[in-house]
Amino acid sequence: MQLWPKLRITTHGISGDRGSALRLQRRDRLTFTHRSMPSVSGMKSFAKSATPPALSSLPSTGLEVRLAARPVGLSTLDHFEIVEVGVPDPAPGQVLVRNLFMSLDPGMLMLIAGGSPLPMPRYEVGQVMYGDALGEVVASADPSLSEGELVVHRLGWREYAVAEAGAFRRVDKAAYPSPSMHLGFGLVAYVGLTEAARLRPGDTVFISSAAGATGSMAGQIARLKGASRVIGSAGSADKVAYLTGKLGFDAAFDYHDGPVLDRLREAAPDGIDVYFDNVGGEQLRAAIEVMNVHGRIAVCGALNRQSTARPDDGPGDLLSVLGKRLTIRGFTLWDHLDRAAEFGDQFRDWLREGSIVYDETVIDGLARAPQALLDLVRGRYTGKTVVRLRS
Repeated sequence: MQLWPKLRITTHGISGDRGSALRLQRRDRLTFTHRSMPSVSGMKSFAKSATPPALSSLPSTGLEVRLAARPVGLSTLDHFEIVEVGVPDPAPGQVLVRNLFMSLDPGMLMLIAGGSPLPMPRYEVGQVMYGDALGEVVASADPSLSEGELVVHRLGWREYAVAEAGAFRRVDKAAYPSPSMHLGFGLVAYVGLTEAARLRPGDTVFISSAAGATGSMAGQIARLKGASRVIGSAGSADKVAYLTGKLGFDAAFDYHDGPVLDRLREAAPDGIDVYFDNVGGEQLRAAIEVMNVHGRIAVCGALNRQSTARPDDGPGDLLSVLGKRLTIRGFTLWDHLDRAAEFGDQFRDWLREGSIVYDETVIDGLARAPQALLDLVRGRYTGKTVVRLRS
């Protein structure tokens, strides 16, 4: 019997003929072009990590990705810059972390564009970007963290991170078959359903962008928590088949196949009780029309706006919200971190039982991260997407 029966990790590179070259800056400017790397199948478990290298054996420089310019409209590769910088020694109270994986999140495009209402600071031109990452402590000048420990933090988009020890949170190396799973969005899905949407047994649940990192988890968790019917939308026939086949959704549709309202009514003839919204726009408006009385909407994302760089038209006629006494609630993970331990225990049980599928796409190399972020918002990947910075 496999310990993790429904874990799939796909590893690949991104071809160098996709888009513009990035710029690699040292003292002078050189052209840096994406190059493919051979695919690496499988993923090592970090339960038995190698002893961290001595500080003197670390590279003297590492790469980081900076925002080169603020886009007008959609982001392109020209808005990113790869810079080679020195690897500093940690000062008293600090630790130096070699990043192993970093998370990609569609919301990063809103931080690139600036003016985002999200409760996070925007990326600044000329400055290194940030985001969730996982790494190994390679040098410590603080007693709270030791060399060799695995930590998660917000200093992604760079190969090496140095900061006060409080900026890093220790995690269990043996918790998952791959340490990258500490960067998954399962907790987001869990609190969105249980806190924002107040999911109840017997609910009919609709999830937009259901093949993505959050949606794929939300659909499965809804089923495991007693939903009577789970419906998903996705952007291709292959993803629809993935939802109803591998992930066990009761119904799914391609939102390109005619008006979303018609497709949703076909999939949910008795209406929906919960809508987990990752998109906004037309799908939110359709969900409101199909919602049952006292339905609940958990607003998690805004892919419609992020993928078009245009303002969203909003929920439409609010008389339906009033007449049906609907609840629309936005949420962020930061408001519910107290649920993390509870979810972690439950998630590991589901994985061991084979009752939940976890799919992950791994992009090799920090230099490929900007293109991967653009591709993520265009719907290229299924499941969670991470960048592997170090083997």
